[in-house]
Amino acid sequence: MTIAQEVAQSLLEIKAVALRPNDPFTWASGMKSPIYCDNRLTISYPEVRNLICKGLVQLIQKNYPEAEVIAGTATAGIPHAAWVADKLNLPLIYVRSKPKDHGQGKQVEGVLKPGQKVVVIDDLISTGQSVLGAVKAVQNADAEVVGVAGIFSYQLPSATKNFADAQIEFDTVTNYSILIEEAKKQNYVNDEELAILKKWRS
Repeated sequence: MTIAQEVAQSLLEIKAVALRPNDPFTWASGMKSPIYCDNRLTISYPEVRNLICKGLVQLIQKNYPEAEVIAGTATAGIPHAAWVADKLNLPLIYVRSKPKDHGQGKQVEGVLKPGQKVVVIDDLISTGQSVLGAVKAVQNADAEVVGVAGIFSYQLPSATKNFADAQIEFDTVTNYSILIEEAKKQNYVNDEELAILKKWRS
């Protein structure tokens, strides 16, 4: 079993991912979706978070070996970024969703030097807009973002377009396609529900 499949299975087991093909969730954007993902739950399960960390480390070593700094998005990306930075023995920074409204008004916290190569870690990629906001903050601090790494992607076409427009590469440890196949294997969904899930994705 690949790490992508193992992580997908773990997300289902700890109920970080809920699938409701016949009774869709409504996301904050108003979109109706048969899946809801809350990767914040993963931090409470040492085995799961270690597996995710291993997946992120492998992904970064393979795709972004030139990384000099690991950045976590506030707040869900921070713990995973911390574990990854520790494993890779690299500096850690984190990026607020918006600049502080007091003190020095910083958006990027930690030590970031101009020209340093950064990988930004987020827990979940839906449209990519929030993490691309963090990417912009790092770029505004005169550093170079070599890529984005996440735990899970819904594989929405809008994400592919947004990252392409921003000229930023991204990859995730696991994704929607892998997860729904694992859900079927583990009997979380039946054939009919799997068909609904595939149709939503396309």
